[in-house]
Formats: sequence, structure tokens, C-alpha cells
Amino acid sequence: MTDTNPPIQQTLETIYRTESRRVLATLIRLLGDFDLAEEALHDAFRAAIEQWPRDGLPDNPRAWLVSAGRFKAIDQLRRRARFDTSLEDVADRLDEEAEEMDDENIEDDRLRLIFTCCHPSLSPEAQVALTLREICDLTTEEIARAFLTSAPTVAQRIVRAKAKIRDARIPYEVPAPHQLPERLESVLHVIYLVFNEGYSASTGDAVTRHDLSAEAIRLGRLLVELLPESEAMGLLALMLLHDSRRHARMSADGDLILLDEQDRSLWDRQLIAEGSELITRSLNSRRFGPYTIQAAIVGVHAEAATPADTDWNEIVGLYDLLLRVAPSPVVELNRAVAVAMRDGPEVGLHLIDDMASRGVLKDYHLLHSARADLCRRLGRQAEAKAAYEQALKLTRQEPERRFLERRIAAL
Repeated sequence: MTDTNPPIQQTLETIYRTESRRVLATLIRLLGDFDLAEEALHDAFRAAIEQWPRDGLPDNPRAWLVSAGRFKAIDQLRRRARFDTSLEDVADRLDEEAEEMDDENIEDDRLRLIFTCCHPSLSPEAQVALTLREICDLTTEEIARAFLTSAPTVAQRIVRAKAKIRDARIPYEVPAPHQLPERLESVLHVIYLVFNEGYSASTGDAVTRHDLSAEAIRLGRLLVELLPESEAMGLLALMLLHDSRRHARMSADGDLILLDEQDRSLWDRQLIAEGSELITRSLNSRRFGPYTIQAAIVGVHAEAATPADTDWNEIVGLYDLLLRVAPSPVVELNRAVAVAMRDGPEVGLHLIDDMASRGVLKDYHLLHSARADLCRRLGRQAEAKAAYEQALKLTRQEPERRFLERRIAAL
């Protein structure tokens, strides 16, 4: 963009930020190929840089970009057809379809793209990488840093995922109603994986990675906007309520602050209100599931002005429901901690020791940390120290390590 047209340049930059993923999603549907669509997207913006300062801003910039990208792709295929004659037929077909396309009524294809990137035939790692790359526009380097892997590894996952989508002819579509529950679960799982890595980084020097949790929330908002299903609302509520405590979760030095020690005046009441409203909508649907129940648990914490005001009886009841709907060892552990808060540390410790005797979560640092805390509260210092030391061996996050080391030193 030339300096002589700064308003057009700024407009184009804004359109790229707000519309490029939408344009890409439509180009993928129209062209049937991820790589070709990405090339077409960049070609379309290059054409806009050349033409808009001269011709002015089109009435419908997104439709202009889609149309330009599609014709650029057709031209690209015709050039390649000199070396691969089969591409001439593809270019002819796309040319015919382009004549029938109504530029003013290009539908929003982002929902199709989400379901394609999160298709269950792809590995979870590939789903996450492809979703962050194609929907969130993160670079392979940014994804690699977020998940502490190498950029070539991430790039390879994305290439293989695209190849599988192409070779297996995975349809670029929103699932039929009878397929939606199973397929939606895969999408929600991917979004929550991204959020969890941002909310509580599994490794590294920071408690949180706000860039990742923010991307997950953005995806959650988009999903609710495009597909307002109860569990999509439940997941968005869960993420918003967790994120409302972000500024209170660590000290100025980057140290971890537990829930009962947080300054609740730092909690974001606007996010809490938004999350609570989504919980109500989901519960009223009568079709809610585990994400909504988890959100309701976090919501009870959010309602308490002080730790002493927490309604642990309601929380235990919600964990009982969650165990019936989506049983897992982590849910069982969280319920044991809630029971300890309601009925006393000895009762909670008995539940955790029962899990340990069954070999459940033996390599999960939070089980040992929870057991250590209950032993500490009961005055069983030797057991507490041993459990804290075991947790310390298993954790890979530096702020958690410092927290556990402080607890051990205090004993």
C-alpha cells in the first residue's frame, strides 16, 4: 500500500485483521484445497493493495477479496496445467462455478472450517495445530512456542493434517443433526485444550499464557455466535469464569496464588456476569453437559465474596452430578478436595488415599499436592513433606515448583 493513501491502507489492514480468516474459510470451500486457498488469499490482498488506492474501496470488500482470490487461483491452476493437464479440468470447473457465484451473498464458512480442522480422524495434536493456524492465524512458530515443541514439528503436523483431509475426502461441512453431538464434542475438546494450556501452562516460567487463553475464548465466542448449542455456551462460560481470576492468580513476581488467598477485588466482574448469564441459558435448555456443570462449579466460587462464603455443599453436589455425567479421575480428585472443605481434611484425605491405593493419578502432581495440603492441615508434617516432595518431582511449571518449595521449607 502506498503512503499516498493512508486511509485505504489502514482500512485494508483492519479488513485483514477482521475478515481474512472468513475470506480464507470461504476460499477453502470454493477451491477445495487448503494450500491453494491460502495462496489465493494472499494474492487477493496483494491485488487489493494495487487496485483499491486507484479504484477506491469496493462496496463489499469481503466479497471482492473472495472473488479476486478465486480468479487468482484459477489463473494459478491454468499456469500449472502446462505441466499437469489434469489441472485444466479443475480450472474449467472452478471457472464455471465462479460465473454462478453471487458475490453479495457469500455465506460465512468459518463454522465449516472449525469442524473440518477438528475432525475426529485427525490426531488431537493435529487438530490443535490446524485450528490455531487456519482459524486463529497463528504462525507455526507461535504455536510451537505455546506448546514447547519445534516449528518444523508443528509444520509437519499441519501438512499431514491437510493431506489427510484431502486424501480421505473429509467433507468441508457442518455435520448433520444426528452427527452434531459427537462432532461438537471434538470441537469443544480442542478449544478447551487450547484454553487450558493458556490458563495453566503445563511447563515453563509463567503460570498463564494469556495469548492462548484469549484465542480459545475468541474461538468459543465464535462458536456460540455460529452455533448456540448449550454445551458451547457452557464451555464459553467456563473459560470466561476462569479467565476472570487471571490477574489475581499470580503475584508481581510471577508466583502462584491459590484461590483462597487471591485478592477478589481483582476478579473481573464483567466476565463473571457474562459467564453466569451463559450458564443460566445453558441450564434452561435442559440439554447441558459436563462443560456447563464445570462452569456452574466455578460460578459458585465466583459468587463468594470471601473464601468463607463459599457454598461447599453446592459444589460437592455439582461434582456428584459431574461424576455421573462425565466420570474421570481428575473429577474424583476435585470432588475429594471439595468434600475436605465441607466435611474436614480427614474425610477428604481418606478419599484421596483410596484413589492412591487404586493407583489412580499416581503420576499427577496435583494429587500429591492436594494430599500434602490435607496432611499439613492435620498436623501430619512428615507425610505432608513427603507428598509435597513427590509433587515437586512431577511438576514442570516453574511457579508451581517455587510454590511447592516454599511449602516444603515452611514445614
